[in-house]
Amino acid sequence: MELHNHTHTFPAKQTSNAAFITGIALNLAFVIIEAVVGIINSSMSLLTDAGHNLSDVTSLFISLLAFKLAKKKPTEEFTYGYKKTTVLAAFFNAVVLLIALGVIGYESVVRLIHPQPIAGNEIAWVAAIGILVNSVSAFFFFRTKDQDLNAKGAYLHLLADALVSLGVVVAGIIIHYTNWFWLDPVTGLIIMLVILMSTWSLLRDSFRMSIDAVPEGIAISEIKTAVKKIDGVKDIYHIHVWPLSTTENALTAHLVVNDNLSSQEKKDVIKKVKHELIHHNIRHSTIEVDN
Repeated sequence: MELHNHTHTFPAKQTSNAAFITGIALNLAFVIIEAVVGIINSSMSLLTDAGHNLSDVTSLFISLLAFKLAKKKPTEEFTYGYKKTTVLAAFFNAVVLLIALGVIGYESVVRLIHPQPIAGNEIAWVAAIGILVNSVSAFFFFRTKDQDLNAKGAYLHLLADALVSLGVVVAGIIIHYTNWFWLDPVTGLIIMLVILMSTWSLLRDSFRMSIDAVPEGIAISEIKTAVKKIDGVKDIYHIHVWPLSTTENALTAHLVVNDNLSSQEKKDVIKKVKHELIHHNIRHSTIEVDN
């Protein structure tokens, strides 16, 4: 006997398309401003930061595309639809951010070895705009960052940019008054390490999801214990739990029930099991009852 659960009770918060579109628009405008000022002033720090911001714009666009694909209905070829694209987008975002950090780290080391004169005052003003732009953009993802991995990725990207801009502002002001040009690359390296620690968890979580590992926060041992407490259930085994997307999880399992249960009673037991699974953040389940 098999029953499939397609209930959407207690849905996780979804990040709206408006958040991604707003983030893309604001950051793209800032990238253009930062790149133009960087070229005019021959500022490698601004040009490098503009490249980093541009990578975030690309990542936001890919995440938006993934969310649209995730809403497409399942087909005979893609029976789960395109929900997993949200996981792939999250993993790609983490990789892109790590690559961007590598570029920043390389440029920082080069400038530390060979300091270059920069216009600290102008750099500080442009970077201050970056703090405002990225902070406003990050705000749109704050409420859903813990419910969705792509929202978390976007939030970390934007927050990283805000931190980078803050570091550039402080360094720019100090450089303006002291001509300590080495301070710019040192600040970049410090910020890079801070961002790296945050990005690593995103990379780890998205990789686990991409290989269908048990989603974080779900313990199979706890599921077994909870299900076995339900009247009529003798055992549950062959449990497989995996993420359908960054917000939805699925489960398949074999259920052993009491031999004296009628067909209707077995159905009632399965309903109770599925209800229990909802409390474990599993809303799509396939339960096979062993006779």
